[in-house]
Amino acid sequence: MFSRDKWSEILEALTSNWFRTILTAFGVLWGIFILVILLAAGKGLENGVKQGFGGIATNSMFMWAQTPSKPYKGLPKGRRYNFKISDVAAIKQNVPNLKYVSPRNQLGGFGGANNVVRGLKSGAFNVYGDYPEVIKQEPMDITSGRFVNYSDIEQNRKVAILGSGVINDMYDPGEEVIGSYIKVNGVNFMVIGTYKKKGNNGNPEENQKQIYVPFTAFSQAFNMGETVGWMSITAEDGSSITDLKTQIFDVIKSRHTIHPEDDRAIGNFDLFQEFSKINGLFVALKAVAYFVGILVLLSGIIGISNIMLIVVKERTNEIGVRRALGATPWDIRGQILMESIFLTIISGMSGIALATGIIALVNMQLDGVDTSEMMFANPSVDLGVVFIALSILIISGLLAGLIPAQNAIKIQPVDALRTE
Repeated sequence: MFSRDKWSEILEALTSNWFRTILTAFGVLWGIFILVILLAAGKGLENGVKQGFGGIATNSMFMWAQTPSKPYKGLPKGRRYNFKISDVAAIKQNVPNLKYVSPRNQLGGFGGANNVVRGLKSGAFNVYGDYPEVIKQEPMDITSGRFVNYSDIEQNRKVAILGSGVINDMYDPGEEVIGSYIKVNGVNFMVIGTYKKKGNNGNPEENQKQIYVPFTAFSQAFNMGETVGWMSITAEDGSSITDLKTQIFDVIKSRHTIHPEDDRAIGNFDLFQEFSKINGLFVALKAVAYFVGILVLLSGIIGISNIMLIVVKERTNEIGVRRALGATPWDIRGQILMESIFLTIISGMSGIALATGIIALVNMQLDGVDTSEMMFANPSVDLGVVFIALSILIISGLLAGLIPAQNAIKIQPVDALRTE
């Protein structure tokens, strides 16, 4: 099957008409090229979107108190209630597989009234009262100093971590930030760190104009008492926050005398659920890429099959002579199939090589560009895709040569020689 004579016959048959062979091979080359490029483009888009999340803990949800919509145990609907710091311990105790339960409070907001003053400068910024775990749920680069720690929490230290946007607005270029003081609603906080948020999710400008202070200091300074504005909750790896949130809601409902079937009393945003939808979109895009690529490839395979039929017709006399000299039907069939597979694989591998070169050039261009603000990054295909493409090529080559091979073995020696 792999003798030198056999390969010589294959090469001679395919090179007897170079122009026809190249045109035929181009159909397969283009099909596999389109398949690989579409898959790489889809991966680049997926990488860009996920990069936009900036490493945020996607297996998380945010939860806040709303007004109950049903009366329960003598309490009216529409009443107001707030989460308490004791709810955090209750959730941790009663709901398994939770990685972080972070109580949070918020003050002010970007675009609102000025709430931060430093010297003659003032501005409106989001000020968050947080626990140290929040940096693991919303990753950020600490550019100088440090973030909030548990010593700050336990000692109610009035310290603050400023975003790069806050520094640009409240400090002069080159001015020392660490150790300086800012006033938040008239309360002094010492700056102990600066940060820059990762990714481009939400509003990138607002993300850099935030101030973090210890949760306990925030509660004390702004008379929040035991009140918790909202919670950021992350599930352990291997567990889904979507599956756990019903248990979390049950804990809150039982502690605040809320009707068990009241679905409006607790507001939430399930980040894991939304992220799963995005992943589902990329799975669909990959399926579309395979569908389109294989359709284009199929047109090339049909072209090879048609050309092989013509080749068989042109070689009728040769096939008749070989049959007369003792060649078996399997010898004839194998010859035609090998020619078809060889042409398909060579043209297909050329398409893969061309697509790989294009992807490498695109990545070289992207290497010199800051892709953090882009929705496209590092287009690529993994090794599994290459093996899938090779499998498709081999199967396609077999299918392309099957009908011509069957026609070839139907040729009788006497009839073939009579056509001379």
